[in-house]
Amino acid sequence: MFLFIDRKEEIQYLEDRYIQAGFDFFVIYGRRRIGKTELIKNFVSNKPHIYMLCNKAGTPSNILKFKKEIAKFVQEPEIASENIEEIFSYLVKKVNQKVIVVLDEFSFLVEKDDSIPSLFQGVIDEVLKNKNIMLILCGSSISMMESLLGIKNPLYGRKTGHMKIDFLKFRYLKEFFPGNTLEENIKIYAILGGVPFYLEKFKADKSALENSLVEILSKKGRLYEEVDFLLKEEMREPDIYKSILSAIAQGNAKVVDIADTTGIKASDMDRYLKVLMILGIIKKDMPVTETKSKKTLYLIDDNFFDFYSLFFEPYRSDIELGEMKNVEENLNKKFNAYIGRKFENLVRKELIRKVSPFPISKLGKWWGFYRKNDERIELEIDIVALNEDMNQILFSECKWQDNVNSQKILEELKEKTKYVKWHNDNRQEHYSIFAKSFSKRTKQALCIDLKDIEKIIDEKA
Repeated sequence: MFLFIDRKEEIQYLEDRYIQAGFDFFVIYGRRRIGKTELIKNFVSNKPHIYMLCNKAGTPSNILKFKKEIAKFVQEPEIASENIEEIFSYLVKKVNQKVIVVLDEFSFLVEKDDSIPSLFQGVIDEVLKNKNIMLILCGSSISMMESLLGIKNPLYGRKTGHMKIDFLKFRYLKEFFPGNTLEENIKIYAILGGVPFYLEKFKADKSALENSLVEILSKKGRLYEEVDFLLKEEMREPDIYKSILSAIAQGNAKVVDIADTTGIKASDMDRYLKVLMILGIIKKDMPVTETKSKKTLYLIDDNFFDFYSLFFEPYRSDIELGEMKNVEENLNKKFNAYIGRKFENLVRKELIRKVSPFPISKLGKWWGFYRKNDERIELEIDIVALNEDMNQILFSECKWQDNVNSQKILEELKEKTKYVKWHNDNRQEHYSIFAKSFSKRTKQALCIDLKDIEKIIDEKA
């Protein structure tokens, strides 16, 4: 059974629209497994509604299915017409209250018949525009659903609202795993991200590592084929995208390095990377203090894809054969460093704004270098937050370690900040350090450990 958690803002937004008389047209989309259907079903559960899950059999099959759903709703025989405008006109005449019409996986319709947006333009303009109907089109193909919002699409300008459903926030993991420590839930989030469908597959009585070996890194695992499935649904060349993701997961973040590792021409790489960014699987990153930079990096932003690309894809043959020695050795060797990266991301996305001494206008990482005796010394600061109006800057380091000496970390951090070129003569500097635990806390920096994080999450949710 699907556990419906959070989505309060999304539900309230839809409720606020529903109570207003007149026509509403919503586009709701997001990656597969993210909980779109459960959100919609929760919203319509106590309201007059028609819900139809579209199939890939083409327009005639879906029209027939839609007619049956309408007949069931109005409790009268099916309309004979196959014309979509006439079918909606029939529905409008039969109802005397606000009705929600949901077409789930609408992208399946468009995929098989590119005239569908034009047909629905006619439905909206000629039939529904001034009627008491709420039309919701929902889909998992992000690129296709976003195209419905584009200026060249026949449906452009007709929607009254749209929502992209994103990952659950980390704080909701305790509702899936109420008996877990915060540390264990951070590990689970690092592996699965905030995808409800995945979170339900992990058993509460097993550790994050144990669950990953059973559910992902095993032929019998329920998430074993998940990445293959998602890429095949969205892309024509899934193997190319898998090779790009594997290259990035192994630490190749520059276009030239990704191209060299995969054998794909650097000139072709841009279009592949753009698709992965549209889908939210990767992100483009540059030092936060720069607006244009030759230092651009590409990083995997989806935790599940990142884990899969680092721990599954390079060992696919071993996993297929059930030879787990190398798989487990790699997992044990790299897992802690992997969690460290994801801990840093978690702090940046969900915690830093809650503890910052000033309102943040820009947030990210910083990296650069300096030269010493002709040697290039690389530098990196995990999190840098800016307030561009007040010239305030917060430098933060994240250490997925116990018994961290914060004074030592602070001294090293201050040394690196000298090379961050941003209002150096007129800025107010602040410092914070995040760690599992501290052996010593300096008063010159905000020191936040897992116990503090738990309080922050509970108090400022």
